[in-house]
Amino acid sequence: MSTDAMAGPALFIGDDTAYVALVRPQLDPADPDLVRAAREAGVSPEEFAGPGNVWALLTEHDGEGDGFELPGLRDTEADGFAEQLQAALAAAEPFTVEAGDVLHLDAAPAGDGWAFTARVNPPEGHEAAAWTLTTGPVATADLLADLADFRRSLA
Repeated sequence: MSTDAMAGPALFIGDDTAYVALVRPQLDPADPDLVRAAREAGVSPEEFAGPGNVWALLTEHDGEGDGFELPGLRDTEADGFAEQLQAALAAAEPFTVEAGDVLHLDAAPAGDGWAFTARVNPPEGHEAAAWTLTTGPVATADLLADLADFRRSLA
């Protein structure tokens, strides 16, 4: 499916080669690629797109991607995580923020930004064991702008 078919709030922390992302994908049932995929699956485009209200945690590191759904996560909790991250960045000292039991994000200053170590603990029932990934530096100004956009998308 094309990336144009996806919308919804998304917060990416990292770069193109290593990141952790908190996303609530919302698929467009009118997208031609989605319509074709739904037809191949034998369901309606609306059913294939789903409700668009389930959060997911996605990661990428060394060309390996993984992720899992967070069906109990609410928008207010995602916003709370983003708010904690904003406050920690403002303190300008190394910090750790958590998104429940599934994500522990350690940050240390790196040049004009931050480097992150994400400890990911999939919920019970996920095939993979816990894993850790480290991102390259993320510019503070870019991260603060992304956090503000993310929080606005939840309002």
